[in-house]
Amino acid sequence: MTKTVLKRQFITDAAGNPIGVILPLEEFALVEEILEQQPQTLSEADKLNQMERAAHDPLFMADLRETMSAFAAVDAEWWEQTY
Repeated sequence: MTKTVLKRQFITDAAGNPIGVILPLEEFALVEEILEQQPQTLSEADKLNQMERAAHDPLFMADLRETMSAFAAVDAEWWEQTY
């Protein structure tokens, strides 16, 4: 019988830069308490401020345009069909 071995899995962006990690549960248990101590929510004012800044962020706007373009294609395939 073979044993499954879980290892850390790094998540990278399109440029190959590490942006996240998937941990086995045993390793997550070691850091869970520390992670829960981090502030979880922003104030309403902070959220609004982030939304206002996003409209002027070229990377956000490029991602938004790409996403909207992809959704337009899918929307046309699934919802705008004439029978």
